[in-house]
Amino acid sequence: MSMIRSICVYCGSANGNDPVFTEQAVALGRSMAEAGVRLIYGGGSIGLMGATARAVLEAGGEVTGIIPDFLKQRESLLKDVQETIIVPDMHTRKRLMFEHADAFVALPGGIGTLEELVEQLTWAQLGRHKKPILILDTQGFWRPLLSLFAHMNLAGFIRPGLNITYLVAEKAEDVVPMLNTAATRAAESEAAPDVAVIGERF
Repeated sequence: MSMIRSICVYCGSANGNDPVFTEQAVALGRSMAEAGVRLIYGGGSIGLMGATARAVLEAGGEVTGIIPDFLKQRESLLKDVQETIIVPDMHTRKRLMFEHADAFVALPGGIGTLEELVEQLTWAQLGRHKKPILILDTQGFWRPLLSLFAHMNLAGFIRPGLNITYLVAEKAEDVVPMLNTAATRAAESEAAPDVAVIGERF
């Protein structure tokens, strides 16, 4: 049984120019459903958001969509999910997504996806949570950001003791197993000091 029961997926409301982005979003959704892991996401029906959610539903999985009222039209609210939470603003959306999730995964996306990912990395860096964070680096999409993280570290702007901790996967089918491994390790070493890993790849 999966230790991770729900995953918050951050991803684009566009599909991107490479069909592999959508293929991997669908593969992730399918693998989550097969593992009995609920999807927590932004509630839209377009782009990678919609592709991931529909893949979960089509494979018999469960989905919670959390969307601000002002985005219901712009992001085309997906009405087929088991649970929809309408919130007044982006701050409430992000807080509830955090509270409902056991882990976080970033697929390719735009500024909003980047902002959500970096916020979770910051909260983890500051010790506000220990939930696993994974970057799905489809077609090397996130490679420039990973290079920037390394550059920040080398330049001395990520101080000792405040390292950022995240996992990196290149294939959607590796995501759930990697998150379960991370959760198991965290449970086993709960009383031990944190070990910061920059860009661990399995």
